This record gives sequence, C-alpha cells and structure tokens, in this order.
Amino acid sequence: MSILVTGGAGYIGSHTCVELLNSGYEVVVVDNLCNSNEESLKRVRKITGKEVKFYKIDLLDKSALTEIFHKENIDSVIHFAGLKAVGESVSKPLEYYYNNITGTLILCDVMRQFGVKDIVFSSSATVYGNPATVPIKENFPLSVTNPYGRTKLMLEEIFRDIYNGDHNWNIIMLRYFNPIGAHESGLIGEDPNGIPNNLVPFITQVASGKLNELGIYGNDYDTPDGSGVRDYIHVVDLALGHVKAIERLHNKHGIFVYNLGTGIGYSVLDMVNAFSKVCEKEIPYVIKPRRPGDIATCYADASLAKKELGWSAQRSLKEMCVDAWRWQKNNPNGYQNQ
Repeated sequence: MSILVTGGAGYIGSHTCVELLNSGYEVVVVDNLCNSNEESLKRVRKITGKEVKFYKIDLLDKSALTEIFHKENIDSVIHFAGLKAVGESVSKPLEYYYNNITGTLILCDVMRQFGVKDIVFSSSATVYGNPATVPIKENFPLSVTNPYGRTKLMLEEIFRDIYNGDHNWNIIMLRYFNPIGAHESGLIGEDPNGIPNNLVPFITQVASGKLNELGIYGNDYDTPDGSGVRDYIHVVDLALGHVKAIERLHNKHGIFVYNLGTGIGYSVLDMVNAFSKVCEKEIPYVIKPRRPGDIATCYADASLAKKELGWSAQRSLKEMCVDAWRWQKNNPNGYQNQ
C-alpha cells in the first residue's frame, strides 16, 4: 500500500515524504512543478535511502491522475497541491479558485472511483480570518480575508459534504500555521520562485546577500512592537503531524480537524532579531504599507492534536532559524543549477 502525496515536491510535501518513508510507508508523488523542483525528491531519496515514485502531472489532468491510480496501489492521500500566495490570490482570484478547488474535486472523484477514501487535507490557519481572541481553537468561527483562504474554507466545507454523503470517507483537515526551517541535513528546504512571499526565506536571502533588504509590511498593528505576530512551526514538526494524521485515519474513522502550531506567537521583528543572532549579522529592513488580507495576530491552541494525534511541536525557534540558515548557506540558489 502507498500514500499518494499531491504537491510532494514542494516545501512541506518533500519534508513529509521524508518522514513517511522513515516511518515505513511507500510514497507516490504527483506534482506539476509549477512552484517546486524535482531535485527535492532526489534529495528525499538521498536522505532516506528509499525510493519515492514521482509523476509530473497536474491534478486538473483527470486522465493522467486516473492512470496513476490504475498503476499504483494507493491506500491513502495527503493533499498539499495548490496555489498558496495570499497577495497573489487577491490579484488572481480566478486562477486560485480554478486551480485549488477544481483540482481537489478531480482528485476526490478519482479517489472515489478507485475506492480510496482516506485523505489528509492541507488546510490553513487563514480560515480563522481575523480572530477575536488568541490562541485559536478549532471550534472558533471561520471567516477569511483573501481568496487563497476562501479556497481553503470552501474545500473544508466540500470535504464535510463529501463525508456527510458517504461515511466511508475518512478525512483529516490540518490547519497549519507558519512553517519555517528545513531538514537538519541541509539537503531540502524552502525554495520559492522569484521574490519570496514568506518571511523566513526572505530573511535568509537578505542575510546571505542575495536580497538587499527585508520588507516588513506594517508596523502599526495592535501588537507589542507593531509588526504582525504569527505562530512559526518547524517544517519537520509539521511533517511529523501528517504521519500522525495518517496513523489516525487508519485507526479511527470519521472527519476531524486539527491545528498544527506551537502555541507561541512571534512578531516579524522577533524573527528578524532571532535570525540576526543565528547568522551573526544585521538584517536590514524597511517598513512598507500593510498588505491586503493580512491580520495582526494569529497563533494556535494545538492541544487537540496533542490529545487525539499524540502530536506536539518539539523544535525551538532557535532550531528553526539554525536549520533555515543552514539550508540557505548550503543552497544559495535553492535547487537551481544542481
């Protein structure tokens, strides 16, 4: 039996493939490589010493996806694939709705065709919108402030409807907060195309001299230092959460939702200072206007995942920074020119 990992060549996907293989699972990856690189999977093989099957396809290609289900003995699915940049989603809503929602509908239809009804869905803390209080619990009201978040919220509702229509489905929706860091080997990490959308790769590229300065979007939020506060989680801890989710799907049927975060909020300026200490240099930054769709504070209550999945984040902020910096130093151009 194999786990199908959609978007498995991406940042979170590749780290999850490592942890799945290390836990004894067979892994099949589908990825269109629009925001990832096949080199990551070669390095997954190097880290684990195990094979991972890869198919370069788009989930929108139903016939190609169907052929993979014919060829491989798929048992469960972890679904990462999707466009994910908040700012871009505001300017390209049609692309985000079409890609993220249609691709998932096709995936679920093919799964149903082959009787595969176990899926772990990559959701996001963005479905909480601008929460009235923190830390955020899974039963908080849901709302969204951008089209990317709306695709995640719509898909959560679709998965609930799928389960209500057929209780043979087993679904876990993981709402994760802000993954950072990299594998301790320095072989795989976050490799954004062009200018990074996420904070940490931007910081590491400034620290390495690849970029001149960091843009901090807003310093007038209602937070201790005016910059946005987020829950940053080590990507390996996040990957291990997916392994725990697969284990639960195999042992307990139903539909479940869990936050994956540390429960600690760090501001953008906290992150800048933490990285400065690790890389032993100043991180130049400039304050810019707030971005559309951004909120002030967002961090998790992850106690339900600890109780029901037996999972909790283990790695410290310093470890996150050290691992992210090692990845950047070892791979100044990411996976390019390898």
